[in-house]
Amino acid sequence: MRIILFTGKGGVGKTTIAAATALQAAKNGYKTLVISTDPAHSLSDAFDKILGPEPLQVTENLFAQELDVYYSMKKYWGNIRQLMITVFKWRGIQNALAEEMSALPGMEEASAFLWIEKYYTEKAYDLIIIDSAPTGETLTLLTLPQVTKWWVTKALPLQRFAIKNVGRVARLATGIPVDRGYEELENIFEKLENIQKIFSDPAICSIRIVANPERMVINESKRAYTYLSLYGYNVDALIVNRVWQAGKTPDVFKELIDKQAIHLEELKDIFGELPYFEVPHMGTEVFGEEMLTQMAEIIYHGKDPVDVLYHEKPFDIKNKGNQYEMRIRLPFIEEGGYDLQKFGDELVIQIKNRRKNVILPRFVQFYELAGHRLEKPWLVIDLKPGKI
Repeated sequence: MRIILFTGKGGVGKTTIAAATALQAAKNGYKTLVISTDPAHSLSDAFDKILGPEPLQVTENLFAQELDVYYSMKKYWGNIRQLMITVFKWRGIQNALAEEMSALPGMEEASAFLWIEKYYTEKAYDLIIIDSAPTGETLTLLTLPQVTKWWVTKALPLQRFAIKNVGRVARLATGIPVDRGYEELENIFEKLENIQKIFSDPAICSIRIVANPERMVINESKRAYTYLSLYGYNVDALIVNRVWQAGKTPDVFKELIDKQAIHLEELKDIFGELPYFEVPHMGTEVFGEEMLTQMAEIIYHGKDPVDVLYHEKPFDIKNKGNQYEMRIRLPFIEEGGYDLQKFGDELVIQIKNRRKNVILPRFVQFYELAGHRLEKPWLVIDLKPGKI
């Protein structure tokens, strides 16, 4: 099974491109499921069909699903839901609010993981495509097991050892399904950890960043690429959407086209050897099978969208005592042919007339440059703690 996740800043067109890719894969003979994990679902709009919380067949080989966290909890995690509702009521929270709060922080994203784990275990599909929420929500997937476990431990009135030993007694005496709820939680944590290992396998999972040629979008795309690479997720393509075409657009858009051209060059430079796909502005809303098929043909040019398009970790960071060593892959760099500066969480590498801006993990913004060296094709940078 292959898993492809589309991420990017809100409004860049992730849903449309995810739907187009899914449709193309289905036409190529792959049994495909496309899942929307964004609470503001628009997958129904893209296919121009009413979708729901269970997979619905859209066309031959293609199924679509819009996740609903409350539906998922009622169907698969009823004991956890009842446990949280009971605990909140016990603490004096009204019924409707208790029901709303029963969805744990991160459960929207966790439910996506759990559905995918189910489909992966059952080998139900050849390909799963994930139309994710905006970048920040996508990144929360990386720490769900730890964060959710911590939150539940703090929220529950009993400690873990007490739940294990007296949970059944507590359930019989108070009606709170503590032991069963906790058993479900442990099962969820196990599945989350398992699916994260699957997501980290580049032969199975690819992440594709969708961007527009705009300054704010570029900055968020850079940060997403940094963090996804840092956590070991394989980014195998950059898809730049809604590009106005010179010579095919009214003169009134000339200034916009010129600005986009500058941003497009910046994107190509920043993302280096990552496969790059450019999608022209279609001049109209893109929805329905005909328009989605047209978009898929423009993006992939006859290539199989299911293929792993790229596998090369662009950088690595390791702890060296109280310092960090960062390695950035720059195959075109020459000894003495670059200048290096650090500003907060951004590293600026000047190579002749080219400038590469690398967004660093935020925790090293208080570190200073301690030195650097070239170990082709890697630029190796040492960072030491700075003064606060």
